[in-house]
Amino acid sequence: MIPLAEAQRFVLHHIEPSSPRACALDDAVGLVIGADVVAREPVPPFANSQMDGYALRAVDTIGAPVTLEVVGVVMAGQTYDGVLQAGHAVRIMTGAPLPDGADAVCMVERAEADTDGRRVTIGEELAPETFVRRPGRDVAVGDAIARAGMVLTPARLGMLANQGFDEVQVYPRPRVGVLSTGDELFRGDGPLPTGKIRDANRHTLLAQATRDGFRTTDLGAVPDDESALIDTLTRAAEQCDAILTSGGVSVGDVDLVRVVLEKLCGTTARWMQVAIRPAKPFAFGLLSGTGPPVFGLPGNPVSALVSYELFARPALRRMGGHRDLHRPILTARAEHDLPRQPDEKLHLLRAVASVGAAGELSVRTAGGQESHQLHAMADANALILLADGSGAGEGDDLPVLVIDPDGLGAVSGGGPARVQEEQRSRAGDGGVEGS
Repeated sequence: MIPLAEAQRFVLHHIEPSSPRACALDDAVGLVIGADVVAREPVPPFANSQMDGYALRAVDTIGAPVTLEVVGVVMAGQTYDGVLQAGHAVRIMTGAPLPDGADAVCMVERAEADTDGRRVTIGEELAPETFVRRPGRDVAVGDAIARAGMVLTPARLGMLANQGFDEVQVYPRPRVGVLSTGDELFRGDGPLPTGKIRDANRHTLLAQATRDGFRTTDLGAVPDDESALIDTLTRAAEQCDAILTSGGVSVGDVDLVRVVLEKLCGTTARWMQVAIRPAKPFAFGLLSGTGPPVFGLPGNPVSALVSYELFARPALRRMGGHRDLHRPILTARAEHDLPRQPDEKLHLLRAVASVGAAGELSVRTAGGQESHQLHAMADANALILLADGSGAGEGDDLPVLVIDPDGLGAVSGGGPARVQEEQRSRAGDGGVEGS
């Protein structure tokens, strides 16, 4: 067996980011920006009001309360013609351009207008620039508004749109093909024949890869036939940037994925027995030695998902230009004893982590821990990283790999003061150690 970190390093060593390309701005959310972008216009582009109220000269409010003559109204999208004179004010709306000569705004709640709106009493002295947004206050021309390696969030997309960009250079989403293998897979409708199983892995992996932001292609299911597997992988290489297979990577007589990868991937092929439980067997290689990577995941449903999390997902994120490759690892307190037997493996227990009222993170197992028990994986939002040895006791602090951050739940009664984030986002190393 080899350590988990070594297996992860081997995979990432063979993965390079794709080349950035132009993408329509509205299609780019969640993608990684490929080149620095600088502002070409100031934001805001002109001096404007931060409030609904009255634009005026601050000097005219000395000795307040003072009464000023209202000489006009300016709405957002309009301008005021002329220069504001002493003793005058202009009714102004939020975002409207500040009239020439004005240097402050009195919010409407602190002003009292006559019934005819021609005069307004200002009840307090105002300093210059009160409620005034000057050009470039948010962004100045030449400021970096996006840097290479950043993920394009909705807010950053808005910043680019605010500069008039309608496309941006990004790393494209990897196109991921998903393939199941095995004669045992039932490929029809109706009652399940004796000895057959339904293909859950393909649907699960397609869904997980889609949720993680990758483009997916369903490559179907292939029987335990070497020629059919070679043909499917060869055709998939023409339309996919990466391929996920499940099954066929153990030591059985018809475990053909590892055999086929040795034929198709040359020196980049490697079959590994990783010192983890579940997901011990794993195969990897680049088709034709330089082509799309193939991730040979185990056939048991839980093992397939765990293997995806540890090996495929970080590599796919690297292909997509991400620099934070791995899931966050947090420290959580065990809600119950977690006994185990020493076996020279890191155990990854399907678990439910939750945030308490004071922000503390606790964790409990989600149910059955056998590699075929998908139900526990479906309930889990984390994997407990239980090091080799005799296990852990109730109350012990343990590292947990968070696989569903949204599933941690809301914190009540205050912020997450005691949650210790230990995210490891190593571009060249594995993100999970202790094996």
